[in-house]
Amino acid sequence: MIKFFRKIRQKLIEEKRINNYLIYALGEIVLVVIGILIALAINNANLRRIDSNNEQNYLEGLRFEFQVSKMKLTELLAVNQKNLDGAREILNFIHSESGQATDQRLSELLFGTFSDDISFNANNSFLNELINSGNLKNISSIELRKKLTSWLATMDDIKRQEAELSSQREDVLDLFRTEDYSILTIFEQTGLSQALDIPAASNLQSNLGILDSRAFENDLLIFMLTSEATKTNHYQPLLENIDDILELIEGELEGK
Repeated sequence: MIKFFRKIRQKLIEEKRINNYLIYALGEIVLVVIGILIALAINNANLRRIDSNNEQNYLEGLRFEFQVSKMKLTELLAVNQKNLDGAREILNFIHSESGQATDQRLSELLFGTFSDDISFNANNSFLNELINSGNLKNISSIELRKKLTSWLATMDDIKRQEAELSSQREDVLDLFRTEDYSILTIFEQTGLSQALDIPAASNLQSNLGILDSRAFENDLLIFMLTSEATKTNHYQPLLENIDDILELIEGELEGK
């Protein structure tokens, strides 16, 4: 088409028909501009398609990561509740006047309540990669980007709370590092000695005396308070936050 206009232009110049020449020259320019605009539109469409495909991959990666994190947190909430229930039963033994506590049951409760440390290890590798590479900006949802950006700061807050809970747990366990009470009794009565191939003890020391310890009661109460705060003020809101993030991700994926 441009060659066609060029031939006409040359012919018009030769025939000195300047007005017609200007019209055809303008037409040639318009064609060039239209061609450039079409090329730009095609290029922009390709870029948008690439960005959309990349965003879908990002969203799918984030969805998998937060689904795994939700599963981990749900399991951790169950462990924390188990610890709380065990501590509550031990406290009932302390305040019971019927002498219902036995060494066997106390050992089971002590082991079940204080053997599991609490730590939420969220799957953040994909999110960290998005942030460090600068690709988080390619997530089109502003609300989702805000939640993802604040997620890592929330993890720092969770770690601080878990460190406090771990400290309270250690305070309870420290009481059993004295000569007044026996960890071996707990091992024997929970089957841990056999699992660790520890020779059976002939005489086991009773740990029931710890129920009369004011220090043990105080440490137990603080542990329960910290466990409840971890659940109510941190883990449960975090689970709701994960659900919100997953809902936003699903909404974005459905729109793709």
